[in-house]
Amino acid sequence: MARNTAVAADAHAPPVTAALARFVATHGSRGWSDAVDHEAQRTFFNWLGSAIGAARHESVNAALGAVQMLQPAPQASVLGRSERVDMASAALINGIASHTFDFDDTHLKTIIHPAGPVASAVLALAEHQHLSGRAVLDALVLGVDVACRVGNAVYPDHYDRGWHITGSTGMLGAAAGCARLLQLNEPQTTMALGIAASQPVGLREQFGTMTKPFHPGAAARAGLTAALLAKHGFTASARALEAPRGLMQTYSVKCDWREITDQLGERFEISFNTYKPFACGIVVHPSIDACIQLRAQGVKPDDIERIELKVHALVLELTGKKEPVDGLSAKFSVYHGCAAGLIFGRAGEGEYADAVVNRPDMAALRRKVVATVDDAIAEESADVTAVLRDGQRVHVFVEHAIGSLQRPMSDADLQAKFTHLVQPVLGQARIGPLVNACARIDAIADIASLVALARD
Repeated sequence: MARNTAVAADAHAPPVTAALARFVATHGSRGWSDAVDHEAQRTFFNWLGSAIGAARHESVNAALGAVQMLQPAPQASVLGRSERVDMASAALINGIASHTFDFDDTHLKTIIHPAGPVASAVLALAEHQHLSGRAVLDALVLGVDVACRVGNAVYPDHYDRGWHITGSTGMLGAAAGCARLLQLNEPQTTMALGIAASQPVGLREQFGTMTKPFHPGAAARAGLTAALLAKHGFTASARALEAPRGLMQTYSVKCDWREITDQLGERFEISFNTYKPFACGIVVHPSIDACIQLRAQGVKPDDIERIELKVHALVLELTGKKEPVDGLSAKFSVYHGCAAGLIFGRAGEGEYADAVVNRPDMAALRRKVVATVDDAIAEESADVTAVLRDGQRVHVFVEHAIGSLQRPMSDADLQAKFTHLVQPVLGQARIGPLVNACARIDAIADIASLVALARD
């Protein structure tokens, strides 16, 4: 017996699937400003360092062990390691690695980490096909634009429902980037997006576990697979994004179609990408920044009676873990972030090691942080006061943290971060050649030569 259900959907939504496919298939190579191209290089560089840095993490070991049971053909490289696997598995593993440290890029309007899905898929395919660095950058810019424009259209409702938006839009960006590399025409690219639309991945419930970085990896694999299927004639709905029972209206009440089509080909979302100085969720960064400033002003952990922290409600919703038990869970603890900033004056991956998380002095200082929600404080801000044992109060307000669009990391900052992540994996001698290759990626005839420098 058929159910009589009312569908509150827009039956007349504009054909955004086709619009995005036309954009990806026909937009000119390097059809954007020098500033956009430079940001694409920064995005690739930051993603590469994050992926190599986590190459030996237990989550990567586990994922690699799983895919090797499938006996994959050696088509593409696992960054920072000697193993080679099939393209789809390389996209999965490198996507997992790039997000494991929570050190990758962030599109702040949507809090999507777009390079994880897009760059992981694009590089695996480009290495196997011996494509140029220029082709990789073009695919990265276009793929990021697709993922983030769809994210713009459904955020925050989609995110508030519990979806991890990096994974649930990332497969579209990965499909778009790979479709571009494969030189699919407009109808084929429409099919690639349609196939990808049936593969959203990622639940916020998984935050603090290995499955969170699985999301961008799985999205990369899904997008690459979608593009390969479309190349060989596999079909999908040409309205897979906008239809009443398509992707966007199925998982979000908010569907602002203008966010997808306005200034398409003129404004590029990769221009609004940011890079993390701290290895944790972006909403914790203002609090860490403030605590580092307190430390610079002479506040010492032993002198602290309590830390009064005022933040936006989203900060405690996402990162309210008071007693993290390991590094993955500590990345979702604003209390741990504050303690790291005060004790170490930094919050890199080392400050999120399991042993550091469980240090008695870290646990004791975390418990001195009293966090409250203040509706007058924006998501990107934090108000922190150190109350000392002698009654003195030292106050810092951070409107925008280092790494934000207002206070961006410089190229030199990114290179220092890259070196810190990559040196323990590949050694100091490999840093210079790899940095130089990334700096001239648009002139590289075969991207496999760059990948060779990024392997163990």
